[in-house]
Amino acid sequence: MPLSSASKHLWLALSPHGYGHAAMTAPVIHALRRRRPDLRLTIQTGVPRGFLEERYGSDFHHVPEVPDFGLKMLSATTVDLDASAEAYRRMHADFSALVGREAALLRQARPDVVLANVPYVTLAAAARAGIPAVALSSLEWADIYRHYLGDRPEADAVWADMRDAYNSARAFLRVTPAMDMPCLANVVDIGTVARKGRDRRGELAAMAPGRLGLVAFGGIDHDLPMDQWPRLAGWTWASAQDCPAGRDDIVAWRSLGLPFSDLAASVDVIVTKPGYGTFTEAGLSGVPVLYVARPDWPESPAMDRWLMGHTKALAVTVDDLLERLESQLRKLFSLRPQPLAEAAGNEEAAEFIDRLLSAGGGTCERS
Repeated sequence: MPLSSASKHLWLALSPHGYGHAAMTAPVIHALRRRRPDLRLTIQTGVPRGFLEERYGSDFHHVPEVPDFGLKMLSATTVDLDASAEAYRRMHADFSALVGREAALLRQARPDVVLANVPYVTLAAAARAGIPAVALSSLEWADIYRHYLGDRPEADAVWADMRDAYNSARAFLRVTPAMDMPCLANVVDIGTVARKGRDRRGELAAMAPGRLGLVAFGGIDHDLPMDQWPRLAGWTWASAQDCPAGRDDIVAWRSLGLPFSDLAASVDVIVTKPGYGTFTEAGLSGVPVLYVARPDWPESPAMDRWLMGHTKALAVTVDDLLERLESQLRKLFSLRPQPLAEAAGNEEAAEFIDRLLSAGGGTCERS
């Protein structure tokens, strides 16, 4: 496809619920920028700029506040139900006014297209401002809200606002794998969206001789105490969390000097929770995965099946990791190899967004 000569402005809104939404969208933006090297990019999210620059480069304008929060969490796998319900109740107490403020922000910035992964307030605001918008994700907060908080007195009204906001988008690009989305009428299914890391084991050998594992639970604190992590002969563990004192077998992953995707493609095992970015990057590279099962999370059934179809993967408990790690690793490594995944969704999403940009934007405020 020939590159467009007309500079366009994309407004990207990212849920700051961990780092997964930002990581997932980055390969799509890279694919889009190959088509449009002069694309102007604004990123609206509470995710720190430093993380964004690692994934997107530095050529973007950062708006560090976004109404979306996803869910309030007690740990990487435990939802704070009461805090989440109260936050949503307050946000929807005057939802129209909130949407109006966000619409004013968009009208001032005048993007040609809004892309959301996956803040629904931004989508509602784009609809009010008359700006074409598209959603991209493996989840949507409306049905997650109903799953966890549907018994609250205000739930029907809150859910209806969320549903209508998502359905206002031109399309919801549902990546592979993804949760069911029964409240949406605009789903367009696409392939896996992810960045395949480079295998750089040779570079790591001098810094971490022997076998290397990566312990990564995303951008939310987890309840796995690294000071209780078992020592295994011949193993070094790269941790995304604070490293305990006195443990020469545990190192901060950043100290190894590799981008996260390259590190994830270069280790012998990843220990994690169900999460789109880590699961798909493992599936692209065939790195075995031990993951703490999360049966209550609506994405889990689809993600678990997908992961087990593309690499050796085993669901475990925290006790399995802390008390039976060696036997769990033996069991994991004894599984049959699986065919590697492909990231066809990167270009599919970029093509869809590129067509919207080509169609023109502009604002035409709706009541």
